[in-house]
Amino acid sequence: MIARLYATPWLLLTCVAMMWASNAIAARLAVDQITPATLVLTRWIMVAGVMSLLHGRQLARHWPAIRAKLGLTALMAFLGFTAFNTVFYFAGERTTAINIGILQGAMPVVGMGGAVLAYGDRVRPLQMLGVALTLAGVVGVASKGSVDALLALAINDGDLLMLVAALLYSAYTVALRARPEMPGAVLFTFFSLIAALTAVPLAALEWLSPDHVPPTPSGWLLSVWVAIFPSCLAQLFFLRGVDLIGPGRAGVYINLVPIFAALFAVALLGERFALFHGAALILV
Repeated sequence: MIARLYATPWLLLTCVAMMWASNAIAARLAVDQITPATLVLTRWIMVAGVMSLLHGRQLARHWPAIRAKLGLTALMAFLGFTAFNTVFYFAGERTTAINIGILQGAMPVVGMGGAVLAYGDRVRPLQMLGVALTLAGVVGVASKGSVDALLALAINDGDLLMLVAALLYSAYTVALRARPEMPGAVLFTFFSLIAALTAVPLAALEWLSPDHVPPTPSGWLLSVWVAIFPSCLAQLFFLRGVDLIGPGRAGVYINLVPIFAALFAVALLGERFALFHGAALILV
């Protein structure tokens, strides 16, 4: 069954979308339970520990390939794992899980633009239409469907942070095309180690703050959840999906994240689903 799952890209990437959607729920549940950078640090320490036990020897064998692209590979890990998640959880303190999920739908659009700039990919007219519709949906969420808010640029800080997070992760997915050649699980092991290391100074800044509050028991449980599902399994499944169908087609599945996030937010958090959310979901 597991072998069949690992050979079925649409199923793998649908699971990825569900797990990443659950991360939007975790971002909201983490408020007052565990601070953003601390959550990022603890999740990647756990993932790095498990992955090193499983793939440490393979990582050592593939070290020459990583060393040849060490700067790029480390930057990919920082952008896609440390920076993205830190900004993501800060956004969760300032906006709803529904908004977070819908705004994640901007990732394929930003990724497409990055592929054009980095690799000279051609964009077909139908793709341009898709870009326009997605941007319309993003604008609808950010302005809460209000023309007055849009004209006055009265956009929620959390929504802006989420767009920054989308930019960071899209840069990571575009760079995956130039990644060192090795199995996805081995590369992810290296990514998780770099993510844990680069999260340390960010968490230290939180701990040095006079207002810092240690994580609660619920905060630690959230760390375990995001370490297992949005962090470990989702990333491994996504890397496998990229191996099977390429980064462009795999990235399209991110469009499922807003749908699952909205369903989870309403069902689990009781968030209000407004008309502008529905319009934005359809567009994205």
